[in-house]
Amino acid sequence: MKNGCIEAIGHHAEFMAENVIIELATNALDYDDLRDKLNFTNCGCIVSFIGITRGQDEGEAVIRLEFDAWQDSLEKVLRELAEQAISRFMVLGIAMSHRIGSVAPEEPIVAIHVGAAHRAEGFAACSWLIDELKSQAPLWKKEVKSSGESWKAGLG
Repeated sequence: MKNGCIEAIGHHAEFMAENVIIELATNALDYDDLRDKLNFTNCGCIVSFIGITRGQDEGEAVIRLEFDAWQDSLEKVLRELAEQAISRFMVLGIAMSHRIGSVAPEEPIVAIHVGAAHRAEGFAACSWLIDELKSQAPLWKKEVKSSGESWKAGLG
């Protein structure tokens, strides 16, 4: 697609650094645009995860979520996770974006796209990435519901 190409999967290590896209979205997250920035040369699949804000939580209306982040560290952590996933699962490219600020119901919070030669590696990498993002990324979430506001414990 757009970021150059590789001749064979054997060039995996060289390709890795140039086929990681990390974005922080402050106003809106366009997951299609994010996906289109990746190079999918030699891929047999694209596995995507799009996390969205629920309109209800525990039977109560969610008005919005508010995400705060240590932005300088967040980009670094996401890039490191992507590079670890490429090495660990031998996938060919990763694009990730996370919203910062206010996110209304049904709006995307996080997008992860994994380009892989085979679906098993793509699904494994995508699943691992969202789990690790939620445990490692310096993100804090406040839920604003009809009954009031509360910060959710933990990261992500």
